[in-house]
Amino acid sequence: MRLGVLDIGSNTGHLLVVDAHGGAAPLPASSFKQPLRLAEHLDDSGAVRPAGVDALAEFTAQAMRVAEDRGCAQTLAFATSAVRDAGNSEDVLKTVLDRTGVRLEVLSGEDEARLTFLAVRRWFGWSAGRLAVFDIGGGSLEIAGGSDEAPDAAWSLPLGAARLARAHFASPALPDAGALRALRRDLRADIARNAGSLLRSGRPDRAAATSKTFRSLARICGAAPAGDGPLVRRVLRLDTLRERVAELTTMAPDALAGLPGVSPSRAHQIVPGALVAEACMDVFDLVELEICPWALREGVILQRLDQLPHLGAA
Repeated sequence: MRLGVLDIGSNTGHLLVVDAHGGAAPLPASSFKQPLRLAEHLDDSGAVRPAGVDALAEFTAQAMRVAEDRGCAQTLAFATSAVRDAGNSEDVLKTVLDRTGVRLEVLSGEDEARLTFLAVRRWFGWSAGRLAVFDIGGGSLEIAGGSDEAPDAAWSLPLGAARLARAHFASPALPDAGALRALRRDLRADIARNAGSLLRSGRPDRAAATSKTFRSLARICGAAPAGDGPLVRRVLRLDTLRERVAELTTMAPDALAGLPGVSPSRAHQIVPGALVAEACMDVFDLVELEICPWALREGVILQRLDQLPHLGAA
């Protein structure tokens, strides 16, 4: 069967269309996305501004038309932290439903972490042993770990790259050394608060990262470009990341946008994203993270396929 997954993230709205066959990995068939940047469309009270709501409703309608045109038998539509944490979340969801007929499911932070973990576990398989997974989104950071397909520990923190960019890097002037030091300290304290829940059963045998932010950081630090395909092993090493962070915090926005793997629309999120990635690796004492091409969308698809035991092979 052909499935669509409509992911309303803090940065981007993304429709992924896949062909699903029993016993096989979901095969991407089509992709449609737009930069919504909902995490940056918030007013002082934390509500999504009307312009952001309009953009979301328009994109949702377009995405559903694309899904229909591509022959999707079913489209799973969900939203993450930008909608979940918005002060007017219910109004946003109602507006989208009224204008498009689409009822967005709002995933909890724990569900985000759990489903991302499922995708990464399926990608690497049982040979990964005890697995730790990190995902930096626009609005939140998800962490999960365990030895099975369901993680022993899974949680979410409001430490997304777009959220931190808005809170700490909105001024054209770069934060001074004291402000950066304070932010680094706060990030580590927030991440370490629940670190014991992941480490209590032992150190991970393999640590993985997923999301656009981690992929961009790995590319900046020398990983293979996306054009080399998803099967190429890509890692983000802490020693290399430390060197690059020292450079990134002194670079102008135009220079950041020119880095390999960095989208101009997300250039302002690279520094806060790098600080979060470095903090994760420090807190959990990880020398490297392996980049996984599967993430939340694939986790949603895999969970749905698991609910269809009658789905036969093509």
